[in-house]
Amino acid sequence: QVQLVESGGGLVQPGGSLRLSCAASGSIFRIAHMGWYRQAPGNQRELVAGITSGRRTNYADSVKGRFTISRDNTKNTVYLQMNSLKPEDTAVYYCNLDYDSPGGRRGYWGQGTQVTVSS
Repeated sequence: QVQLVESGGGLVQPGGSLRLSCAASGSIFRIAHMGWYRQAPGNQRELVAGITSGRRTNYADSVKGRFTISRDNTKNTVYLQMNSLKPEDTAVYYCNLDYDSPGGRRGYWGQGTQVTVSS
């Protein structure tokens, strides 16, 4: 069983920055694909950024150039650095871990952390 614990959310003014962290339990972190998703009220959950075990990254068009995803395999932690935040970035942000187990693809979610961008 894998547990994911997010932290770093909060209230920030437009143009500000936040760094989200997601710490994973267990020993599979280094082989897992990690992702950050977000869900605003009334909207579907959407991918914000992803990073493979080989550190290849991908981003939603809406955050390219402003957000950076990274991982530290020594700490079993993935980060999302968010700069130049906009009110439309307001959402609950969720961490996702995805990997190939002997029994097939498996995925886990964190509990979410609220990010509010407002003046």
